[in-house]
Amino acid sequence: MEKSINKSRLFIGSCLALLVTSLTFAMRAKIEEVFGPVSEGGIFGLSKESIGWAFGPAFWGFTVAMVVGGFLIDVVKTKAVVWAAFFLHLIGAIAFIMAHDKETLFIANVFIGLGNGCVEAAFNPLITTLFPNNKTTMLNRFHVWFPGGIVVGSLLAYFMMDTMHIGWQIYVGVLFIPLAIYGFLFFKQLIPETERVSSGVSYKEMLLATGAPATIIASITLMILLAIDIIHLPEGWMYLALIGGIVVISAIEALVVRKTSMIFPIMFTLMLLTSSTELVTTQWVNALLAGVGVSQMLMLALITGIMAVGRFFAGGLVHRLNPVGVLLLSAVFSAIGIYALSLVNTPILIIVASVLFAIGVTYFWPTMIGFVAEYIPKSGALGMSLMGGAGMVSVAMFLPVMGRIMQENNEKVALQSIGVLPIILIVGFVILYSTYKKKH
Repeated sequence: MEKSINKSRLFIGSCLALLVTSLTFAMRAKIEEVFGPVSEGGIFGLSKESIGWAFGPAFWGFTVAMVVGGFLIDVVKTKAVVWAAFFLHLIGAIAFIMAHDKETLFIANVFIGLGNGCVEAAFNPLITTLFPNNKTTMLNRFHVWFPGGIVVGSLLAYFMMDTMHIGWQIYVGVLFIPLAIYGFLFFKQLIPETERVSSGVSYKEMLLATGAPATIIASITLMILLAIDIIHLPEGWMYLALIGGIVVISAIEALVVRKTSMIFPIMFTLMLLTSSTELVTTQWVNALLAGVGVSQMLMLALITGIMAVGRFFAGGLVHRLNPVGVLLLSAVFSAIGIYALSLVNTPILIIVASVLFAIGVTYFWPTMIGFVAEYIPKSGALGMSLMGGAGMVSVAMFLPVMGRIMQENNEKVALQSIGVLPIILIVGFVILYSTYKKKH
């Protein structure tokens, strides 16, 4: 049976599925101006906070699909989650093209978010199953296609919409090309069981490996309610207080109730900050870099192009520094890059600051998930799904907060506000690095 598994075809198909995911991120960054205020050249006249709300399902829907997929993937099998991703992407792409107001944009992002979440829920464990001896390196190579797709989407936005003035619906229609190809590549293919199942780790062991499963699931649920705005926190700093509360409660559950390690809850909490540092900033790039004398889409292409190259060659760096060392350096560069972007105002210096930011966020997502796959292998597909879900739901929470800060203040203040996150991460990774240096 093992010989019947076409690893190369499955890996290429996985990369193209992630390409569809990443194209939707680039498209939202560009479409933000189409749906924005008429006074700023928009067509549909939505406020920045409303756009942040309508984009939110792309992230909390992602989280719902990832977490549910993480719990069920070993029950319904990876193949079912793969095809769920395909059909949700298909519906989402059609709905995206038909969007014309806040509500329809919201609905489109629900399907897109669920499809994107199924991609992460299915393909992260599939990659680690296909390449059990090279997990972090292959996860980084797989995740090349996230920034890589944003490069493609950004350049297409620049040439199709900014230069050739082609309608935004045709631009969004590009999604159907990689979608059709990855559907073809997975058609009638044998897809292996997850590594957790094949290695004989029980479902209970998988749950306990997360350290504080009850707190983590409750936290994700609460954050989804915040993202949908069923629960509302009036001040941005309250979101950081919430994250601090998650640390305390998960520590109590892990150490006192479960009498197990805190390492997964710590990584879970840090994921809330690493993902927001990267994705909140890049999703608002069109607004954050407005009026600074450079093309926002070309800057996004530059940032994500650096990320793609860095992830492709990640293997040597990860093995030389170890994953925590890579994450610590990433937090340092991210902080420097974000604060530099908030201070400079000439095209050359903006490019330099953007490069520093890109170097910083390059390794966050795949290395955080790779760390869990390598150092907490018993957490299985659930561990990777909870990490990805945590990352996306935190972005859904912080997107409208950033929109509100920009409306009430300006883009510089918004950048300085998000710059607090990598500062906290530096402290967290220093502690984690010191701990692991002693143990290993």
